[in-house]
Amino acid sequence: MRGMRKKIEIKDIAMIGMMVAVIEVSKAALSFLPNIELTSFWLILFTLFFGWKIVFVVPVFILIEGAIYGVGLWWIMYLYAWPLLVALTYVFRKTNSMWFFCCLSSIFGFCFGFLCSFPYFFIGAYGNGFKSGLVSMFTWWIAGIPWDIVHGVGNFVLMAILYKPVTSIMKKI
Repeated sequence: MRGMRKKIEIKDIAMIGMMVAVIEVSKAALSFLPNIELTSFWLILFTLFFGWKIVFVVPVFILIEGAIYGVGLWWIMYLYAWPLLVALTYVFRKTNSMWFFCCLSSIFGFCFGFLCSFPYFFIGAYGNGFKSGLVSMFTWWIAGIPWDIVHGVGNFVLMAILYKPVTSIMKKI
């Protein structure tokens, strides 16, 4: 078995497409609820079940988001926020605890606004200096804290409700 390469097969490409479709449909279905999303849930579960192949799902998801909604500053944030969640999940993939992943998903939701505030540092600092960048970043982050609370609580609740039934079904498949 040594020396075998990890490779993508045609069935993997189809599976990647299906994973992205599930994320997009879930996102659209819940779009009427502010900051309540299943993207975190699905990225965590797909990482746990499909391992390293998730590295193909995230960029496709991000590209489709840009194609649907247009590329803006939020899109830049997606380029590092979602891969961070996948990387953290991958590091802890051998953890066999629903509550751990409820907490991971929740913490990610609480921190999402902070993670997304980094571009505002560069926007504020450009031509104005380091301090102005920090003020821009901090102001943007603080203004969004109520939405981060909704995001974190929503992620915890959705993971707590869906983790066991969905993992049970995925194990059977």
